[in-house]
Amino acid sequence: VPNLQGPRYVSPVPSGGFVVSEECGDVKVFMSSCKLLCSLSSKYGHQFGNPAGVCVDTDGSILVADEQHRTVHLFPEHGAPICLVSTGLRKPAGMACSSSGHLFVADTVENCVKVFKYCVRPP
Repeated sequence: VPNLQGPRYVSPVPSGGFVVSEECGDVKVFMSSCKLLCSLSSKYGHQFGNPAGVCVDTDGSILVADEQHRTVHLFPEHGAPICLVSTGLRKPAGMACSSSGHLFVADTVENCVKVFKYCVRPP
């Protein structure tokens, strides 16, 4: 996939595509054909500081850790972005989310992985 501006983290998307964070301050979503589907900053009008870790949950929402802003935002397929974590992170980096609604965030300054419960799916 050419023409990325400092690719950092990548995560698969359930539909077969993938999402990539870039050092330039954007996150891009690609289809399985490697064709650009959208830029999150353009689609949502969101201003990233320094996007780092990315992951996609079972609902297809994209989660992005922002090192500069020390936050984690959720970008649903439809609707506005939601700030999931706004305190307690010093330098969020890699992330993963589980099917049970847990978010795992590596904090490189505190040398630990922080676990958050962000979503409860009905049984």
